Amino acid sequence: MTTSIPSTMHGWRKHMGSPDPVWEEVAVPQTPPTGFLIKMLASGVCRSDHSILIDEKPRPWFEKQFTLGHEGCGTIVRVGAQVRSDSKFKVGDVVALDAVPGCGFDDCPECSRDVSQLCLRCQHSGIGQDGYHAPYAAVDQRAVVLVPEGVTPAEAAVATDAVKTGYHAITRRGEVKAHETVFLFGLGGLGFNALQTIHHIGARVIVSDVKEELLEEAVKLGIPRGDIVPVGKSPTEFIIENGLDGKIDTVLDFVGMHQTFHDAQVIVRRGGKIVCVGTLDHENVVDMKNGIRKRLSFIFSYGGQLDDLEEVLELISKKVIQPQVVGKPPSEFPATLQGLLDGQIKGRIALMYDQ
Repeated sequence: MTTSIPSTMHGWRKHMGSPDPVWEEVAVPQTPPTGFLIKMLASGVCRSDHSILIDEKPRPWFEKQFTLGHEGCGTIVRVGAQVRSDSKFKVGDVVALDAVPGCGFDDCPECSRDVSQLCLRCQHSGIGQDGYHAPYAAVDQRAVVLVPEGVTPAEAAVATDAVKTGYHAITRRGEVKAHETVFLFGLGGLGFNALQTIHHIGARVIVSDVKEELLEEAVKLGIPRGDIVPVGKSPTEFIIENGLDGKIDTVLDFVGMHQTFHDAQVIVRRGGKIVCVGTLDHENVVDMKNGIRKRLSFIFSYGGQLDDLEEVLELISKKVIQPQVVGKPPSEFPATLQGLLDGQIKGRIALMYDQ
């Protein structure tokens, strides 16, 4: 497998100073001593790719030029010299790739507190450093999870963010339980996977989205029509009219617009939780008096951890979660990204590489 690895490849790159992706020839990365060289099978396209492209106020680790793509799945083709001989990973394994695995050191302010996805020391694949929108990628051994049978490369790729992020927000940050009633804003690339997670937990979920076809997908999943907010209907009015005032334990906002954030504060019960994941509006307003009187908890969530990824891959293998993902050739990355921005794409798109 190693003799056929080329010395160069083409990938979609970010150049600081330009908001447009660049199709560029670069060297195939070296195998990291404590990690693997991966031959990519699939890489997910995310709205965050656009945010990174237009970001000219980067975080400290951002490089001036780097390969985009932070959702990935591929095959191990080379093993680093310092990877332990008893490692469970070997050449030929199909693995899902965690873009921000953390450095794992005991003196790390983030990894030592079990928030490895906030680590500043580790590789941030596709988020300021070389990622997965190319035929090969280099990753640390901390960044890989074996893909179970029954999970396609496209599903495994989007699981690393589009599924894992919502799962982490619901189970770790929001700590949603089966006896709760929750309200979900947004059935986009993350939100529909999040809905499947809530449905699996067994909590009652009230669903709101601006697209009728996405609400119909929720009905197909098994959400009662009586728990679907009609398009154009005020969520606050819906809650009152359906006897749910004071009964919404947790609001999960996968939109993050002024309206959804405002509505969340109105409809959540006293002592309730608002879990913020979406960021369509970069700034929102907290009603301080309402928040204090209700004693609300505002919980922000970002990414997830390796344990989350292992768990969601297992749920996908059992068909508990079924990501909506379609494969496209890498050449369609710019058009796909524009389609996401224009709201023309349902679910997720994965760029597929020669296998």
